[in-house]
Amino acid sequence: MLEGFLFICMVTIYVIQSEVNFKLYVGMTQDLQRRLKEHNSGKSKFTSAFVPWKIIYSEEQPDFTSARVREKYLKSASGKRFLSKMIQPDFHSGNRGSLPD
Repeated sequence: MLEGFLFICMVTIYVIQSEVNFKLYVGMTQDLQRRLKEHNSGKSKFTSAFVPWKIIYSEEQPDFTSARVREKYLKSASGKRFLSKMIQPDFHSGNRGSLPD
């Protein structure tokens, strides 16, 4: 019986960057460190070609619905502009901060 039990399901929105070609990837998870390990071990089709990856931005959302809305925003043109302001490009190192289409 779980009467009166409040279940909180925090979801993390994250942006990872390839250390090879500086591509960015936006995703969501309940376990950020586990998900990063999955990306770096080649378990994700898109990210497997660009390992290794590092986390460059993350934020928490209270549930999957809110997280999905935020993830979609960060993948939009407006969201990409928001991220580009947060991620200062380093043109000397080749970091152009591109997101996958």
